[in-house]
Amino acid sequence: MADVLIALGGNVGDVRATFKKAISNICGMTQAALLARSSDYTTPPWGEGQQAPFTNACIEIETSLDPHALLFTLHKIEKKFGRDRAHETRWGPRTLDLDLIAYDDVRLDKPELTLPHPRAFERAFVLVPLAEIAPDRIIAGRRVADALALLSTEGIQRLPDLD
Repeated sequence: MADVLIALGGNVGDVRATFKKAISNICGMTQAALLARSSDYTTPPWGEGQQAPFTNACIEIETSLDPHALLFTLHKIEKKFGRDRAHETRWGPRTLDLDLIAYDDVRLDKPELTLPHPRAFERAFVLVPLAEIAPDRIIAGRRVADALALLSTEGIQRLPDLD
């Protein structure tokens, strides 16, 4: 079994409801156990600035799927919730974005998949929720909480719990 960190994001539709359904789909379609789920955070848009704020969160799961099969499944779930990777604007609005941040300590550098995620340490919108659930996790030799301490978290706000 692999310990996997996944970042969720979106800014189109009822994102928090989408997250709830998507997490259920992730666990069901990958036969994964949900180990941890961060709070939801509202974050400023990244890349294309003229769009609605994003909602971001992170989960930690345990799965027996290999990294490529897991990525394929995550893309399938994104599509199920309305994401069309082939016809979207890079860093533009989206219903659901699922990023594979880390898969155990696996390091991969392939055109279709790089592990750990190559830009995770540049993005406070990933590290804030990740530090909530795995502050001491070492990814590519760096502790999550230490990496977060180097970034600005301006504009990132924890949303109240839904339940």
